[in-house]
Amino acid sequence: MTTVHTRPHVIVLGNEKGGSGKSTTSIHIVVALLRDGYRVGAMDLDARQGTLAGTLAARRNFVEAKGIPLPLPEFRPVHRSALDNRLEAEAEECQRFEAALGELREAGAEIVVIDCPGADTHLSRLGHSYADTLITPINDSFVDFSMLAKVDPDNHDIVNPSIYSEMVWEARKQRFIRDRGKFDWIVMRNRLAASEARNKRDVGETLELLAKRIGFRTQKGFGERVIFRELYLQGLTLMDVKEANIGIAMGLSHIAARNEVRALVGALKLPPRRERVAGAEAAA
Repeated sequence: MTTVHTRPHVIVLGNEKGGSGKSTTSIHIVVALLRDGYRVGAMDLDARQGTLAGTLAARRNFVEAKGIPLPLPEFRPVHRSALDNRLEAEAEECQRFEAALGELREAGAEIVVIDCPGADTHLSRLGHSYADTLITPINDSFVDFSMLAKVDPDNHDIVNPSIYSEMVWEARKQRFIRDRGKFDWIVMRNRLAASEARNKRDVGETLELLAKRIGFRTQKGFGERVIFRELYLQGLTLMDVKEANIGIAMGLSHIAARNEVRALVGALKLPPRRERVAGAEAAA
């Protein structure tokens, strides 16, 4: 009997500004979904920088060196074309992207997490256009807010959407043209301050106004916590700490951080896991 592989749900992590926690968010979503029982694929569209690729390689090395069977996704990097002709280069990148996504689909991935470059590239635009869920992490300040829109410095009124917001709008059109699909856009507020500062309130109010104007919803992201940086080099996440046995005691701050990850995953509106046919896993 031929196995029918349905289209996976695609989660895209994208913005055009570095340092917002995009790759940290990517690996935590990947591992959280694996631990929830999903078959997960991962793609890195910034193979030159290779942040997600490097994190997953470190995770694989940890598993092999320690003999601890941590969950791992199917992974495919997608490299930029080296062709000089722009149209030919873009065609080659489309072919590479679709081949990688097709391989993950054939491998049975129910969800594919795509980490996009922190810059405006053809691969990034292509990745956005395949999203079912787009997550845009931003640091909670008007410095990062400028990636979404230009804001009047005196009264914080929205002057106009940014180039990135316009690119997302174009990606939405491309997605609709391709398969009549739509995607859910989440702007994730990272590094939220614990105190109720005026800047935090102003950013939140302006963000909600922009959300209604250009069509996204907001979600609280991750706090500024040392634990994320401690785990990164080994390719580990907060969901791995107890099983990995690396000598980190889970304090209140770590528990709060893990709850932030769970809250994000719970906000994604993901499809239910596919039913497993008895004996299929063993046969695979």
